[in-house]
Amino acid sequence: MTLSPHIAQQLASEGLEASKVADLILQTIAEDLDGGVDVTSVATVPAEQRSALDLVARQNGTTAGVWVAAAVFDLQSDHDTTVQVRVQDGADVSKGTVLLTAIGRTRDLLVCERTALNLFGHLSGVATATRAWAKELEGTPARIRDTRKTTPLLRKLEKYAVRCGGGVNHRMSLSDAALVKDNHIVAAGGVQQAFAAVRNTFPGIAVEVEVDTLDQLREVLDAGADLVLLDNFTTDEMREAVIINDGRAVLEASGGLTIADARAVGQTGVDFMAVGALTHSARVMDIGADLRSI
Repeated sequence: MTLSPHIAQQLASEGLEASKVADLILQTIAEDLDGGVDVTSVATVPAEQRSALDLVARQNGTTAGVWVAAAVFDLQSDHDTTVQVRVQDGADVSKGTVLLTAIGRTRDLLVCERTALNLFGHLSGVATATRAWAKELEGTPARIRDTRKTTPLLRKLEKYAVRCGGGVNHRMSLSDAALVKDNHIVAAGGVQQAFAAVRNTFPGIAVEVEVDTLDQLREVLDAGADLVLLDNFTTDEMREAVIINDGRAVLEASGGLTIADARAVGQTGVDFMAVGALTHSARVMDIGADLRSI
């Protein structure tokens, strides 16, 4: 099965690979059916009955994944469902807002319901959490950024949701940028040795180095690091790090950060705050599905 061209184009415009989104959806629906049929819907719903299904926000939040949800209905019905997208991703919506309406065979709508809600609710939860952090940082030089602490096979979707919430993506994979962490430093014999090894082996790759102390910061700055991750620094240490750095590298705060101290960290002068909780701990946005006759 393939997506309708207009849905595929919309996903592509948001930086998502339509074919991979389609594959994920088909695998998810197949998992839900487990080689059989929706026995409840087959027993209770006439085969040719058609209905409308509204996806409705049950809470205030920020949307992400509305076109992913649209793709679920489109694929399952083999393009026999009309999908009306009523809000765009990144919108701040109020409880009761109709986000999407799908019109088609009732059985198809009910098969799709949980898959669409799981994906849409999860991604909107990530966007909602990110938006809360981004608002805390307004008026500071810092921006909120995600990590690689993502759900297996959902990384691109979750990082898209972070963008919808006003955040910035860190590296997408192990291959597109280098991040020298404590275990690399141990293996290489020191911070400078680890940095030099990456720079020499992959000269065109941006290199970020994790440091635990201000002395390590001085070492990697002298070595020419592009970006430095300040791991578990206090706000006082972050301010001193900004002074030591003097604009030479991009500085990123990480480790134990909470939204309660986000503004204080942002005001230290660091460029980014890396928060794994955006993707690994975001609460699902409550979105419901209401069926109605047509």
